Amino acid sequence: MEPSAAQFSDQEIMDIGQDTFVQEAETLVNVGRSLDASFVKAVRLLFQCNGRVLTTGLGKSGFVARKLAATLTSTGTPSNFIHPVEAAHGDLGVVKADDILISLSRSGNNAEVVDLITRCRKFGMKSIAITAGAQSEVSTASDIVLFTPVEKEACPLDLTPTSSAVAAMAMGDALVVSLIKLRGFRSEDFAAFHPSGTLGRRLQVKVSDLMHTGDELPVVSSRQSLRDTLPEIVGKRLGCVCVVDDDGRLAGLCVDGDVKRVLLERADALDSPITDAMNPNPTTIEADTLAFTALRMMEKRKEGPVTLLLVVDDDRKPLGLLHIHDVLRAGIL
Repeated sequence: MEPSAAQFSDQEIMDIGQDTFVQEAETLVNVGRSLDASFVKAVRLLFQCNGRVLTTGLGKSGFVARKLAATLTSTGTPSNFIHPVEAAHGDLGVVKADDILISLSRSGNNAEVVDLITRCRKFGMKSIAITAGAQSEVSTASDIVLFTPVEKEACPLDLTPTSSAVAAMAMGDALVVSLIKLRGFRSEDFAAFHPSGTLGRRLQVKVSDLMHTGDELPVVSSRQSLRDTLPEIVGKRLGCVCVVDDDGRLAGLCVDGDVKRVLLERADALDSPITDAMNPNPTTIEADTLAFTALRMMEKRKEGPVTLLLVVDDDRKPLGLLHIHDVLRAGIL
């Protein structure tokens, strides 16, 4: 009789999931320990590549190869996936001698992949294999072999590419991370390749793009009373006011919470100086800081989270004010 889902308790299902993580993690540890001089040779070969890096594979290995090509391209190493079957039907037209082929195969005995390696080598290309088959045909045909030993798949049948797919992906990631380090690839470079989406906004939008400036910025003199500053706090609708000294330098920040506190503490609070209510050491930030960094500053501030940051120049004169709502509206999370 075939088992049904009802036969498994919630804890048994949880155990299956956790065991999968354990098995795949053990595989990754073993693969990491197996790295040798071949890995160094592969990284240096890719670093010196004057053409493109082509990745290939069939089945699940093909999907991992596609991911590797995309990751390489987004981090400064131009790359494309080439299907081993389609390559034999015209796609070899994209191949050049200064390209490098990375072949992914769990067994290392895919005839189509071996054929593609052989054809690419006839063009003068170098080839790298990522495989669990150390003595396989793919290994024999390639210049460099990156061995990904997999004793057993996480699949209970030991058939479905699970641990082997994770191992191949991790090996590809190790190549990418090494190249990022060698190239000195920066977040600004990454942003150039990711102009859209949340990731792109995180890497491109700066505080200066979102901050309130000019007439939107609530500013009062440190000589004024709390009563005199209320119209500025209410009118600018940012829940605060910047307090400056006679030279226009930042003296402090007074937020709604500060106003409520002094009103509860003192009967004459409205007539007291604004300096009695303000925070003389508010958190400030530079205008060219990434808005995502500013958001993290608001959330992880040592003294406690805040909802706004003051932007000042080198002379501590207020330039703008960034509210957490401005960052969230910009889609930066």
